[in-house]
Amino acid sequence: MSTSDQETAAGGDDAGDRWESVRDLPPSAKLVAKVLEYEDTLTQSQLTEETLLPPRTVRYALSRLEDAGAVESRFSFSDARKRLYTLDL
Repeated sequence: MSTSDQETAAGGDDAGDRWESVRDLPPSAKLVAKVLEYEDTLTQSQLTEETLLPPRTVRYALSRLEDAGAVESRFSFSDARKRLYTLDL
């Protein structure tokens, strides 16, 4: 069995590569990414509630995740003042 076959069989190939862009980010960004993985799409205020992090820390984490290409954001159709964040891994 080749190395790539072993990784695929162990489920490591997809999962390992998927989180590569997040691996070197601060713990707050990793927490925000993990919450988005479970909750799918949230606003910044919802992320603040779910992570129990201060709003400023969530803003910083989201900007780092966006810079890394791990999070996608779009305007909310129901309230254009809010942005919706989705994990893009």
